Amino acid sequence: QVQLVESGGGLVQPGGSLRLSCAASGIIFRLSAMGWYRQAPGKQRELVARITSGYHINYVDSVKGRFTISRDNAKNTVSLQMNSLKPEDTAVYYCTAGSTPYANDYWGQGTQVTVSS
Repeated sequence: QVQLVESGGGLVQPGGSLRLSCAASGIIFRLSAMGWYRQAPGKQRELVARITSGYHINYVDSVKGRFTISRDNAKNTVSLQMNSLKPEDTAVYYCTAGSTPYANDYWGQGTQVTVSS
């Protein structure tokens, strides 16, 4: 049974930081591409960041220079360090896992990030 469990969401003021983590089980983590998506109210779900098994990384333009995705194959976790947060970063953030670089075979349940003063 595949499980992706996100943690680390919450309420933060503009300019603040949060670190999201996703613990994966039931997959061959080191061979999986891992990603973070987000969905804001009334908007489509969008890719935030992705890291392949070969450590190729890409980000959506709006988070470049502020967010950093990383993975720890020994702990089967993927993290998203979010700095200089803006109100427009408010969304539910989802962890994904895929068997190929662009696949999203599995999704986590999501964690809420709210950026507000």
